[in-house]
Amino acid sequence: MSEIFVMYELDQPPAVRSSTGTSPVEGHPVRRVHAANAAPGSSTAPGPRTLCGQDTFAMEAADWKPSEHPGSSWYTPEHAQLVCAQCDAVMEA
Repeated sequence: MSEIFVMYELDQPPAVRSSTGTSPVEGHPVRRVHAANAAPGSSTAPGPRTLCGQDTFAMEAADWKPSEHPGSSWYTPEHAQLVCAQCDAVMEA
């Protein structure tokens, strides 16, 4: 299996953007956590679709890489309650 990327589906950005320089995830609550394969021919960029078929274009890739955490789940522990059930089912198969 290729590299798996953890993708954050974020809530809509606030009407007024902060100028504090926070990362996109810090400024916007995570709505759902998805998994995506690497883009074809790449190991450093997520592919265009999550494992459940959603477009990754408007999502943010997490710093968490499942391959760097053997024995752990594919998703970030702090977002365990927000995992996409369809992506999780594909990852378990």
